[in-house]
Amino acid sequence: MHCAEPSNDGLVYVCDRVNDRIQVFEKSGKFVKEKIIKPATKGDGSVWDIAFSKDPAQKYILLADGKNEKVYVMDRQSLEILTQFGDGGRQPGMWFAVHSIATDSKGNIFTAETYEGKRLQKFQYKGIGTVNQEQGVVWPK
Repeated sequence: MHCAEPSNDGLVYVCDRVNDRIQVFEKSGKFVKEKIIKPATKGDGSVWDIAFSKDPAQKYILLADGKNEKVYVMDRQSLEILTQFGDGGRQPGMWFAVHSIATDSKGNIFTAETYEGKRLQKFQYKGIGTVNQEQGVVWPK
């Protein structure tokens, strides 16, 4: 297990990093569901950390995948990946092992890197709209 995050509605989302899955439990410990993320991932696994969107329903999960160098935006109810962004590298919008993810009250996303990444990046919330499934590197403007 690599993370455990409680949601506003009484569920607990667990990162099982090396087994490439998110598991969801009631606070009592009763298993609810799970989702495998990028099952071909080897080594460090694909599910490193999660954060929730700041709307009252916490409609979205943001998942940091340090091995595949991505952040996934997922629907919290279905656990389906809606879009993903990022890639491996040293430039803005890229990571060298994105390890932690958090959101603030304005919806901004913060990521932190491990290993030789050693940095924090902020992605500014611009609202909800239509995006591609794979956004690639989100370059600053």
